[in-house]
Amino acid sequence: MKGIFITATGTGVGKTVVAAGIARHLKENGVDVGVMKPIASGGQEDAQFLMQAAGVEDSLEAINPVFLEHPLAPYESARMEKRKIDLKSVARAYQALAQRHAVMVVEGVGGVRVPLTKNQDVTHLIRLLKLPALVVASASLGTINHTLLTLEALKKEKITVVGIVLNFFDLDDLACRSGLEFFKEKKIPVLAALPPEAGFADNPDLTARAFSKTALARWLAKLSYTH
Repeated sequence: MKGIFITATGTGVGKTVVAAGIARHLKENGVDVGVMKPIASGGQEDAQFLMQAAGVEDSLEAINPVFLEHPLAPYESARMEKRKIDLKSVARAYQALAQRHAVMVVEGVGGVRVPLTKNQDVTHLIRLLKLPALVVASASLGTINHTLLTLEALKKEKITVVGIVLNFFDLDDLACRSGLEFFKEKKIPVLAALPPEAGFADNPDLTARAFSKTALARWLAKLSYTH
């Protein structure tokens, strides 16, 4: 099963926009792409946006098997609802959905250390799904620390990281430019740097176009056509 897990340095840095842009990019290049937002808390808008971007006919329940009402970390939201999240059940739902598509784009929830159960966080879900991770980070001031901590956590859990996407990248912003140079110096692969108009987009076509000539597009091509 081929796919990619979209995670991030935290909440609100544009995971959904990036995931939707990737899904639309793959679809426009003739790939049968499936999408999944395994766990969501506070709303199902992200899952619905992914569905629209990929143009899939899968049910919302298949794409988002675990929905929690409270906009909190899933473990906390589940506790308030007197529910327990079963990651093995989530993995089975993923496998069933992945069998219908050539490539899967899976969006996580929050950052990599967001608790999903009492003893499991997002890294456990990534490992269970056996997918490589793409890290979305805001290009603004503070991204170096947040990104390094995220990469360190993924490395500790032996998760393959294909690279990072810098979102809201403004060439006129010194912090954005210096952050990009730092990552290049440290040989951390920046697969794309999305300008603000693409990073905030509610139109996946705009984000997909921003990806078209990036290293991310080249990596996705290899993923799609490698048997």
